[in-house]
Amino acid sequence: MSGSGFLAASGSGLISRRAFASGVLFASLGGRALAQGFAGLGESASGYAAVIPGRTFSFPADHGPHPEFRIEWWYVTANLADANGTAYGAQWTLFRQATKPGTQQEGWANQQLWMGHAAVTRADTHRTSETFARGGVGQAGADADPFLAWIDSWEMRGLGAVNATNMAPLELKASGADFNYALRLDADRPLVLQGDGGYSRKSLREQASYYYSQPHFSAKGSITIDDKTVDVTGQAWLDREWSSQPLASDQSGWDWLSLHFKTGEKLMLYRMRQADGQHYGSGKWVARDGNTEPLASADISFTPQAYTEIAGRKIPTSWRIAIPKLAVTIDCTPLNAKSWMGTNFPYWEGPISFGGSHTGLGYLEMTGY
Repeated sequence: MSGSGFLAASGSGLISRRAFASGVLFASLGGRALAQGFAGLGESASGYAAVIPGRTFSFPADHGPHPEFRIEWWYVTANLADANGTAYGAQWTLFRQATKPGTQQEGWANQQLWMGHAAVTRADTHRTSETFARGGVGQAGADADPFLAWIDSWEMRGLGAVNATNMAPLELKASGADFNYALRLDADRPLVLQGDGGYSRKSLREQASYYYSQPHFSAKGSITIDDKTVDVTGQAWLDREWSSQPLASDQSGWDWLSLHFKTGEKLMLYRMRQADGQHYGSGKWVARDGNTEPLASADISFTPQAYTEIAGRKIPTSWRIAIPKLAVTIDCTPLNAKSWMGTNFPYWEGPISFGGSHTGLGYLEMTGY
């Protein structure tokens, strides 16, 4: 994993690749940037490519990397259960972060840093792992066709001929010191472009990302925790997003939900938290027939219902979501309220269930608390 490779450090013996890469990541952001919202994502993006409306997405090319933009991720969350009905969650994430704009350099001079996060969740446990790598030397990366996103031995790999319009089938693998999983993801419906044709606004100003999802994955495979392996099946959700400045300087982080309704609909929601309390929200409703409806800030109400003390923070782990125009009022409850990702940039992420006007399963992510 991340500590398996070593680099010579002048005058100080050997340091782990994890320490080197994470140190460079922090240096690239700096204390000034860390004040610019979660993980420095509100820092000025001068010199990087801009996100503008009207992009025409091209698949499979857009399944691959976009190094001219500052930040990018490939993100899968899965709601799973074993034969006894025990619920599990799995997360697989690959982040790409550029340290500076400009022509891509070769080898160790390459300015791309890569970070992987993996987690498994059960009601009584939440296991996480984090790994880092440098770009340009084969330790991590992404290829559009044939599709492969990887960091060390973690992989999201296309199986055979991947359908570019639904990004399936895929194999997903990751491991940590006390867990691992291997899942197959299949889909029979096309990708969903978030926002306005994939242009996803994050504020009333210029902050935005290019964003698409595959909310229709079925998942099957196995999860191992403490050397005990169980077969699991369920639903998974892929998010692909890239930007150069996804946060405004006065936005501290976000609350994000991906929801699988028992009746077949899908729903993505997020709220970007602003210092003045005028939070910016957005979402997209995906009907059973595949038709989509965008949701604006005024359409969505996020109300915390319960808090959990984690790592010296007070985290709102239960939420009431109301969308009057869709006659949706639901209460979201975590499978494990302690689903804390204690990574270099810590955040909460875990599986949830919901009830009320509708029932189903999903994932909740909260950053910047």
